[in-house]
Amino acid sequence: MSPISAILFVTFFIRCVTTLASDPDPIQDFCIPNPKFGSLRTRAHLSLLPCKNSSEATPDDFVFSGMKSAGNFSNTGLAAISVNPSNFPGINTLGMSFLRADLKVGGINPPHFHPRATEIAYVVQGSVYSGFVDSTNRVFARVIEQGEVIVFPRGLVHFLMNVGDKPATIFGSFNSQNPGLQKIPAAIFGSGINEKLLEKAFGLSPKQIVDMRRRFDPKK
Repeated sequence: MSPISAILFVTFFIRCVTTLASDPDPIQDFCIPNPKFGSLRTRAHLSLLPCKNSSEATPDDFVFSGMKSAGNFSNTGLAAISVNPSNFPGINTLGMSFLRADLKVGGINPPHFHPRATEIAYVVQGSVYSGFVDSTNRVFARVIEQGEVIVFPRGLVHFLMNVGDKPATIFGSFNSQNPGLQKIPAAIFGSGINEKLLEKAFGLSPKQIVDMRRRFDPKK
């Protein structure tokens, strides 16, 4: 293979991988999942349900009313309402999803990342310390106030903490209908990684590893 042919092949391969790794382009105006075929199921980040006839779509298919108030709070002071095609059919195949996040005073959204999407976060109210860590371990973080927006690049670890004196509300939007979510503490201590490896990696004692697993492993 000549150098030029090799370059063209690599370019084509990269484009194919990029296409397959992203949400597919829609081939029609919209695709409301047909409830006659059961509940919404997904494989990877692709919908497996066929669309119902566009003539059967109604305005209600394109309106979501489940974000008017905060959701249930976790022990970290975070309440999150995720919106995707499973609870908002109108955004199916449109390559997007979003969420409402509420933080109690001092509440946090622990370090996490979305493997398939960039996120834009808009502060509806409150003061939130927020940022992300790039691949060189450089932290880009500051306090963002009501009306400000921050972007979290796809696949990079990011975090939020309410540093104000009142509850905070954040609206987040993703450029994928299934951005994925991995929380760092749960991924490390709740996934079944070998305990000896964790002891050596973090300099923790066996008892500390057990304590961390008890805290982050949902199966224990």
